[in-house]
Amino acid sequence: MQKNVTAGTSGRVLLNSDMGEGLGLHEFGNDEELMRIIDVANVACGYHAGDPDVMNRTVELAAEHGVAVGSHPGLPDVVGFGRRRMVLTPAEVESIILYQTGALTAFLGKHGLALNHIKPHGALYGMLAGDEELMQAAAGVALQFGVPFYGLGGTAHEDVCRAMGVEFVPELYVDLNYGSKGELLIQRRPVPTDPDAAAERVSRALAGQPVLAVDGTELQIPFRSVCVHSDAPNSVAVATAVRTVLG
Repeated sequence: MQKNVTAGTSGRVLLNSDMGEGLGLHEFGNDEELMRIIDVANVACGYHAGDPDVMNRTVELAAEHGVAVGSHPGLPDVVGFGRRRMVLTPAEVESIILYQTGALTAFLGKHGLALNHIKPHGALYGMLAGDEELMQAAAGVALQFGVPFYGLGGTAHEDVCRAMGVEFVPELYVDLNYGSKGELLIQRRPVPTDPDAAAERVSRALAGQPVLAVDGTELQIPFRSVCVHSDAPNSVAVATAVRTVLG
C-alpha cells in the first residue's frame, strides 16, 4: 500500500530521493536499499536517465515498499546527465516535462500507484528556479496532473506555484552545498557526504537554526521534505542518518 505522503498536513517532514537513474545494463544509485528508508521517490523519466525497463523496475520496487512516486524530468542530455544547462522556450519546457511525466504515469498505473508530484532534475531544476516564464510552463504541467511541485523555497519555484495555485513542497538538501544567496551548487559528479554532517544540518534546520552556505553565510531554508541523492557513493548511510533525525 502506498504511504500517505501529504507533506505539511501533520507537520511531518518527508525524506525523498532521486531514483531510477540507469540506462540498459548500466545502473546508478542505491535504489533498492534506499527504498526501505525513504518516503518518496523521484523517478527519472528517460531524458537524462531511466529507460522504460528501468522506470518499470523502479516503480515496481516503490510499490513493494509503499513509497510514493513523483516524476523527475530532466533535460534531453544523457551524456551530461541532465546537469548542463540548455536554452529552452517555455513551450519546450512544458513539452519535455509533460512527455516524461506522461510516460511515467503509464508505469504507475500498471503497478497501482498514482502520480504523487513533479520534481525537475539537475540543470532544469536550477533553470526553473531562476526564470518565472519557464517555471510557469512547468507549474502548468503540475496543474494538469493535479499534483504538487517539489522545489527550492524562496525562488521562482515557490513564487510561481503560489501565484498559479499549485501546492509547493520546499526541499532541504544535505548532500549538496548552498551558495551565499541560497542557490544550490550542482555538481557534475556526486561525492560522499558525511552522514553526521547531514544529520546535523537537518537537526539545526528543524530547530529553526540557519544552514551555512559555502562562504559561511547563514541561510534560512524553508522545507517540508529532505532530499538525499541515490547516486552518491554513501547515500544509504546519509539517508539512514537523516531518517534517524526525522523519525
